[in-house]
Amino acid sequence: MKTFNIVIAGLGGQGIVKASDILADAAFRSGHDVKKAEVHGMSQRGGSVNTDIRYGEQVMSPMVPDGAADILLVMDASQIENNRYRLKPGGKLLTSDCLGSIEHGAPRTAAVAMLGVLSTSLDLGVPAWHAAIRAALPEQHHAANITAFDAGRAYARG
Repeated sequence: MKTFNIVIAGLGGQGIVKASDILADAAFRSGHDVKKAEVHGMSQRGGSVNTDIRYGEQVMSPMVPDGAADILLVMDASQIENNRYRLKPGGKLLTSDCLGSIEHGAPRTAAVAMLGVLSTSLDLGVPAWHAAIRAALPEQHHAANITAFDAGRAYARG
């Protein structure tokens, strides 16, 4: 089984780390070995943040090698060029530009809506995603974030 390499990049306060937690949990719930790493920029809010998520049958390192990311998901346009070198040739770049076309609810659900977009490119079942969202967030945020995830997924499927 192939190891999938995903990098999520954005700015502090955009939910990058939480999104990577949800992705890693969904992959684990789907029976994969998962490793995750995160890098925070100079400031907690507004600084560069990127996370590496790797999953497959057996994953040895949490860091995605440069030029090996199957998917680069970028939540802020300022981080595209800073992270493009991480994407492998033929890899997929997903940007938050599509969020204007998705009715995903409150701005706080944007990262989860992008996970919905991402989910259509991965072999992880929707029940695992929903369970991971519920596990990562307080109960009062479950419905809004599952709705956002489903909206992002529906958008990506056309």
